[in-house]
Amino acid sequence: MPDDVASAAAAAARDGYGRLVALLAAADGDIDAADDALADALERALLSWPDRGVPDNPHGWLLTVARNRLRDRWKSAEIRRTGPLDVDQHSPVHLDDIDPDAIPDKRLELMLVCAHPAISPTARTPLMLNTVLGFTAEQIARAFTVPSATMATRLVRAKRRIKDIRLPFHVPDRADLPGRMTAVLEAVYGAYVIEWSTAEAQPRPLPPEALRLAEILADLVPEDPEVRGLAALVQLSAARAEARTGPGGEFVPLDEQDPQRWDRARIERAHEHLRAAYARRALGRFQLEAAIQAVHCARTDGSGIDWQTLKTLHTSLQHLAPSNGGATALAAVRAETDGPAAALELLDEVADETHRFQPAWATRAHLLALLGRSDDAVAAYDKAISLTQDAAQRDYLTRRRAAVVR
Repeated sequence: MPDDVASAAAAAARDGYGRLVALLAAADGDIDAADDALADALERALLSWPDRGVPDNPHGWLLTVARNRLRDRWKSAEIRRTGPLDVDQHSPVHLDDIDPDAIPDKRLELMLVCAHPAISPTARTPLMLNTVLGFTAEQIARAFTVPSATMATRLVRAKRRIKDIRLPFHVPDRADLPGRMTAVLEAVYGAYVIEWSTAEAQPRPLPPEALRLAEILADLVPEDPEVRGLAALVQLSAARAEARTGPGGEFVPLDEQDPQRWDRARIERAHEHLRAAYARRALGRFQLEAAIQAVHCARTDGSGIDWQTLKTLHTSLQHLAPSNGGATALAAVRAETDGPAAALELLDEVADETHRFQPAWATRAHLLALLGRSDDAVAAYDKAISLTQDAAQRDYLTRRRAAVVR
């Protein structure tokens, strides 16, 4: 199979996955059937595109084939026996009949369905990550530090629940939005975390779905400071995507990145969101996260990193929304402001909760090396390397380990 055909199919699936699943599932709420239909369409694309060429509208092609697959199912003997026939819904569709850009985007509706009170709270954000943003149960399980089988079971039950009670695909009244918005924000943030910390063997930038959804939410509820904070956070992260790798594909940590490679337009857009958020005078977690990233991105003016401000922000974030990632990041900053011994003491306080958290081990290794505890540093690097999914980051940690041994 030509590489360009495989790449085109992968790009179409990656960039449009959530949108296509949402459109396919909107008719009857059957997310599993929509997933299966889209998978079948992708398989057919890989079989037919090498001979026929990549269509001008790959997303429209996939949506058409997937809808035809669903219509075949609707017309099956099982469906004829168990469900009424809708002539418009079940009529045949031909290739190139559908233009996804002409159909209302259903991703936000699908996310709000996933956040419905009838869905288990523990499944809402993972369900959005799976159905709207296209992450696998294994990827989501790693981000939530739960077994893959447990996460897969949660997802199956939640999808079945949506189908069984036929939750409607629509944006609820504004009065109902606040109760669902937290889970929606967590899903977009989860996509950011998964993509940023557990890249695949061939890393891809932050998905267009997450960027678009963050902006959609900002347009929907522009007065919500946390929505604005999240949009700023995603934009600032995307702004640095290109600088994360060097010319040979090697991993480049944030404090070593070349600010000239950052996207200034995205940074300015993030600052617009932050100004709007701060005007509401209601500080929250995502605003603090974005403020931390904004301090790092302030290096575009040629100044160094303001570690004291970062310490204040990280301390506030850990107080407001404690997490393993927050504790690890605070320790890394305190190594710069208070020395490695104080930072290591902070990491020790959360050692039980971070025993399988890769960033904590990488940070611990760095601190131990600064303290001259070479053997302990090597052991910590070994643990961090064993927990690293990304090849470029693994190579980076391996080089850091070798420097300690020398």
